Amino acid sequence: MIREVITYPNKLLRTKSVDVEKFDNELHTLLDDMYDTMIVENGVGLAAIQVGIPLNVLIINLPNEEDTQEKENLIEAINPVITHKDGTQIFLEGCLSVPGFNEEVKRAQHIIVEYFNRDGEKQIMESEDFLAVAWQHEMEHLTGHLFIENLSFIKRKKFEKEWKKRIKQKS
Repeated sequence: MIREVITYPNKLLRTKSVDVEKFDNELHTLLDDMYDTMIVENGVGLAAIQVGIPLNVLIINLPNEEDTQEKENLIEAINPVITHKDGTQIFLEGCLSVPGFNEEVKRAQHIIVEYFNRDGEKQIMESEDFLAVAWQHEMEHLTGHLFIENLSFIKRKKFEKEWKKRIKQKS
C-alpha cells in the first residue's frame, strides 16, 4: 500500500523515533508499504517517520548502473546504529519530505552500520560514497532531523525564504 509522505514543516518530522521491539507481520507490512511508497515517489531511501510512523526503521535501494532499482538490492534496516565513520565527502542531496529542493551536504565518506533485518537477524554493513550518504541521511530522520539542518546559515535562510514562497503559491 502506498502511504503519504509527510513534508516539511510537518512537526512529526522532528519526532525522535523509538526502537522496534517486535519483528512481526505489522513490521513486515510497514517495510513493504515503505518500499512501494519509495518507488512511487522516485526515492532511494525512506525512513518510517516520513510516513508518520516513529520507529527506527529505514529502507535504502540505490539504482544500479542502468538507473533501475532492483528489489534484491533493497536494504531494510531496523534499529540501525553507526559504529564507525571516517573521511568526508560532499554530496548533492534531496529528500522526499522536502520535495523539489537539493543542496550539497558534507557527510562521512566511509561508515559501518549495525542493524537488524526484518526477521530480527543482526547485520553489519560497511558503506562508502553514495551508499554512506544514503545511510546517514535516512538515519538523521530517525533522530528527528532533516538534511536542510546541515546547511550553512545563509543557505538555510535562502531555503526558508524559497520554501515559504512555494507554499504561498500552492495555497
